[in-house]
Amino acid sequence: MTAGEFCNAFLAVLNAMSPYLLLGFLIAGVLHVFVPKRFYAKYLSRDNKLSVLWAALLGIPLPLCSCGVIPTAVGLKNEGASKGAVASFLIATPQTGIDSILATFSLMGLGFAIVRPVAALVTGICGGFLVNRFVKADEGEYVSEASCKVEVGNRLWRVLKYAYFDMIQDIGLRLVIGLLVAALINVVVPDEFFLSFGSQPLLQMLVILVVAVPMYICSTGSIPVAAALMMKGLSPGAALVMLMAGPAVNIASILVVKKSMGSRFTWIYLLTIVGFSILFGLLINAFGINIVGMSESCGMHGACCHAEAAAPSVFQIVCSSLLVLFIIIALGMKFFDKFKKQKTEAGTVVYAVEGMHCNHCKAAVEQSVGKLKGVETCEATPAANTLVVTGTASENDIRKAVEQAGFEFKGVK
Repeated sequence: MTAGEFCNAFLAVLNAMSPYLLLGFLIAGVLHVFVPKRFYAKYLSRDNKLSVLWAALLGIPLPLCSCGVIPTAVGLKNEGASKGAVASFLIATPQTGIDSILATFSLMGLGFAIVRPVAALVTGICGGFLVNRFVKADEGEYVSEASCKVEVGNRLWRVLKYAYFDMIQDIGLRLVIGLLVAALINVVVPDEFFLSFGSQPLLQMLVILVVAVPMYICSTGSIPVAAALMMKGLSPGAALVMLMAGPAVNIASILVVKKSMGSRFTWIYLLTIVGFSILFGLLINAFGINIVGMSESCGMHGACCHAEAAAPSVFQIVCSSLLVLFIIIALGMKFFDKFKKQKTEAGTVVYAVEGMHCNHCKAAVEQSVGKLKGVETCEATPAANTLVVTGTASENDIRKAVEQAGFEFKGVK
């Protein structure tokens, strides 16, 4: 492998994905600003099959990762959503999102872009039905509402800020890592490497599950990795398993779901994701590669190989440049947040809080702690794992509020 080969592979994937990523981020920003939060709770409050269906349908376009979806789901629970609807939302939402759907189309073809949200929908609905059937309504701890703060200001600015700053702060690093890993796989892993598994696609899926389930993988960052692995012989079904199970669950989300929803809920949540990802993987393999758009003229080979063979268009270069610029700004500010000086004046205390990964986590902690009597201001910083509180609230009350939001309180820092 040479540095030139690696750079060419990286730029090929970046140019193929950047236009769709920018569009997906913009649509996500519009959804975030213009769709009221209580719109979701309105359709999820009844303990019936329709609420489970609505939860999956409403969750699929949302760009929430497996950690960011938890405080949102907890907020829905406390606004009256049924336990089955909460399960459906938790399972379906992190598997996909409008940004990842478009990115999937750009790199893996129309077939995968269709199959992915359909699989998320079916998995979420089935998981919700199982929870309604087997989990008691009062199982799990009550968790205080952890929805995002009410935002004010110019709507266009809020759309752009959420799309090209907040979201990129949340998933930018994992997206960059995904692109780098994809480029590395393209130039290092031997062609048709996974064909060494022979006629054992199920073994491929189990290997992918062992690697992907415990890790924190975002739905967009997993796309270039899955595409690169397919170029080395990974079956389409195993790639779909990675795209479904990887973003939907990780060790941290399992522990939080267990605490807030109960053990039985957690087992159904986990087994539904694993079981249906394997089922859809087997179905994809059974129907053949061309059924999901992975032919030579369309899909991953069409996006990647063609990108390597032909010079990128001016439009792709502009989109890639803008995306890189947004990533540098967002991640640069996130990096400096880690080292910024915390307030230390009288009445202000800095606490250590672990488990915050994104701006949704930040909003959940601030909302929960901000409602406490005696709290004047509070600011959470996920990059530094800190919570700065000004006021007279006791440490014990703050601990309870943080833990009720689903995060780990470590005391005064």
